[in-house]
Amino acid sequence: MSKWHKLDRETVLRKLGSDRSWGLNHDEAIHRLETGGPNKLQEKPQKPPWRILWEQLIEPLVLLLVAAAIISALLGDYQEAVVILIIVILNALLGFSQEYRAEKAMAALKTLAIPKVKVRRGGHWHEIPASELVVGDIVTLEDGNIVSADIRLLEVANLRIQESILTGEAEAVPKSIDPLTEKKIPLGDRLNMAYMGTLVTYGRGYGVVVGTGMKTQLGKIAKLLQKVEAELTPLQQRLQRLGQQILMASVILVVIIFSLGLLEGEGLKVMFLTAVSLAVAAVPEGLPAVVTIALALGSQRMLKRGALIRKLPAVETLGSVTVICSDKTGTLTENRMTVNVLDVVGRRLNLTSELIRDGHDLDLRQQQPSLLKKQPQLVWLLLGSALCNDASLEADSDDPQLFHVVGEPTEGALITAAASLGLRKSDLEPLFPRVAEIPFDAQRRRMTTLHHVPRDGYCWPELLQQPWQWHQNLGGMPYMAFTKGAVDSLLDICTEVWVNNHPKPLTEVWQSWIQDSNDELAAQGSRVLGLGFRPHLSPYIDHGTIIEQNLIFLGLMAMSDPIRPEVKEAVQTCRTAGIRPVMITGDHPLTAQHIARELGMMVNGGILTGQDLSCLNADELTEKVLQTSVYARVSPKQKLQIVEAWQQQGQIVAMTGDGVNDAPALKKADIGIAMGVSGTDVAKEAADMALLDDNFATIIAAVREGRIIYDNVRKFIFYMFSSNSGEIWVMLAAFFLGMPLPLLPLQILWINLMTDGLPALALGIEPAEKHIMHRLPYPPSENIFSRGLGWRIIWVGLLMGFVSLGTGYYYWQQQNPAWQTMIFTIVTLSQMGNALAIRSERYALWKIGLFSNPFLIMAVILTVILQIGIIYVPFWQNLFQTTALSVNDLLLCLLLSTVVFWAVEAEKWWLRRQF
Repeated sequence: MSKWHKLDRETVLRKLGSDRSWGLNHDEAIHRLETGGPNKLQEKPQKPPWRILWEQLIEPLVLLLVAAAIISALLGDYQEAVVILIIVILNALLGFSQEYRAEKAMAALKTLAIPKVKVRRGGHWHEIPASELVVGDIVTLEDGNIVSADIRLLEVANLRIQESILTGEAEAVPKSIDPLTEKKIPLGDRLNMAYMGTLVTYGRGYGVVVGTGMKTQLGKIAKLLQKVEAELTPLQQRLQRLGQQILMASVILVVIIFSLGLLEGEGLKVMFLTAVSLAVAAVPEGLPAVVTIALALGSQRMLKRGALIRKLPAVETLGSVTVICSDKTGTLTENRMTVNVLDVVGRRLNLTSELIRDGHDLDLRQQQPSLLKKQPQLVWLLLGSALCNDASLEADSDDPQLFHVVGEPTEGALITAAASLGLRKSDLEPLFPRVAEIPFDAQRRRMTTLHHVPRDGYCWPELLQQPWQWHQNLGGMPYMAFTKGAVDSLLDICTEVWVNNHPKPLTEVWQSWIQDSNDELAAQGSRVLGLGFRPHLSPYIDHGTIIEQNLIFLGLMAMSDPIRPEVKEAVQTCRTAGIRPVMITGDHPLTAQHIARELGMMVNGGILTGQDLSCLNADELTEKVLQTSVYARVSPKQKLQIVEAWQQQGQIVAMTGDGVNDAPALKKADIGIAMGVSGTDVAKEAADMALLDDNFATIIAAVREGRIIYDNVRKFIFYMFSSNSGEIWVMLAAFFLGMPLPLLPLQILWINLMTDGLPALALGIEPAEKHIMHRLPYPPSENIFSRGLGWRIIWVGLLMGFVSLGTGYYYWQQQNPAWQTMIFTIVTLSQMGNALAIRSERYALWKIGLFSNPFLIMAVILTVILQIGIIYVPFWQNLFQTTALSVNDLLLCLLLSTVVFWAVEAEKWWLRRQF
């Protein structure tokens, strides 16, 4: 049914078999999920295994090998044809394994990126993946949510939804709940509906799901426009271009060697097979797949540390980050707020944290209502704290006296403090129902709620009898409003102050007193909120911003949020790694400064407030950022300006954010990092990665992982190109020395299979270098062959070729029939020594630990065993045309195969001495 907007709320619920206060039963929800399918848009199906294998078999180089096998068979050389086909199959299976694992890894990460929604089932609120929503579910909508299904709205409070994804209209639409009676109503005018994929920009509400997946309005569009192919990452694109360049160079080289071979009198068939084999050996066709695996496996390792990578290129960029702009609350701190001071002008109450027990936020067995009887001036402050609040306390299923906070931690701290002193929100809300609200926003930095006031004194709890009497003396107006927020924001709209249970004019003296108290508490590292109220509002007022004026300032509430124990070390790691940690917060400057000093973030850095930033132009800010480590009272727009200023300084910036208004800064940053716990859906969509634990230390762990991946890709490239160039130098130089063909086609293919196989893959999972977080970041724009890698590839390849061919040349001159087998064996085993030596760019193998990468050790041992088998097992001897080596010759091969290893180790020793 597509006309839900024409029906009243009760009719919609009845037709869907749902209830607004109960939702669906769990069994019914499961049944509907099984019959209706998951709440997902259809995507292009994942590539099936057979297609992955087929694409491996139709690669140009593979087809070239198949042609070579067919030609060999036609010429009667069936053994060689069979071996070539076996190598083709092994190469295809290896490529299939690489791509299949990469597809699986990315599919797993994609599943984890599914957003969560708050749904009422069985009378209780639960958080579930959006893909599990079914028709009839009751779901909430809050500022910053992306709507996860088509929803008929049941209740709204100043709800506005931006629907440009469907209608093209940029302006957010105010929503209502009334049925619409017109015959044909355009999508944009269906004010009682919320559609999948649209964005909640203001207010809140809840509704019932009327359409999921492809049965939503967005699903209709998806049927016409299926998801496009995923693009290659920048690193993969660079490597792909590199591969194409190498292919062209290889073709030229192969033509040269083919021509030289014919001039030397080699047979046409042999030289054709040799040329094909060399082309296969020279082109690193497995490179993009290995990089994909490295990135995907790295993303999964990050996931275990609490960092969900949403966009694969972020893994590459992470290793190059030079500045991390982090929020304070929940990222540097635990986001476990506890109210420790209540301050009403002239009176201050210090609370303890004894109410927290066994990991619960509140133990009501330890509540202390007697404190309010002794200090009744605090009652209005706590009443407002509980009512002007969107959090709630949920009882533990095993012990009804233990409670967990559901909602934002700061608001949770306030209702916990009120409940601990005898004023539970669940008892107050029926007495003082909320009739309107002005939600918090970053510009006003405050929130206001309007409540109906009961006239009868017997309805008011015992603790509120004195406030009731005072309220009646004012005439007993039926409404009152509470406003909470930043203290300076509250003072702007207050005209009176609450002193000794009575309002007094807010003079400059009182303002100064309040500001001093605020600064004193903030300097102790507390987060301070102010609370004001208008206790006597008539029923005829405009329930808009007119409420936020002429308030009575009630008092201050200071709460502390402990620094995460692991963050201090993470900040120090940042500095050691050449990364500048910067705090950007909306909190008070003194609070921010206190936390920054505790963490060691104030080294060589000052502090700027949002007010300071508003006085700076772009050029001035660009100059200031280098001297500034802390930004306080900053608006989301100013976050964007800070990111741009750092980027103007040539820095690679990571930025954390959690709100709707943070999205531009997250998109602009080189790495946008959303808060997975407290972040809005919009922030997560704009970000490159999400912190599942909102922890700063997780960012550092992700940066470390990004560096590991980039380092391992370089090691893999070094290994592949130096090894392949070693084979090419052998083939090229042999002709100039007047030697016969030094390596036969099958021998070249065997070496290629070994080098592109297990050892290469094992290098992709090499553990981190010991100094990886003790060096400056590398620029993401650097050439893949920079820092001497290109030169090292050349000299290692030359050395490998010289040692192998030099030994073979000596044996050939002595007319020893084993000369070709010597070259074959030394080339193969030298590459194993090369793989072991390049495991670290700086440290010796025995320093990093021979067995710290067991997969590589197993790959090397397996390769050596197979090579010995090819030399001594008669069947393999015939296939690869090898000669059994004497013990002395084998030992000489083993010895000479270590020359490359010792040369690379000597180079690292020399570099360590130099730096």
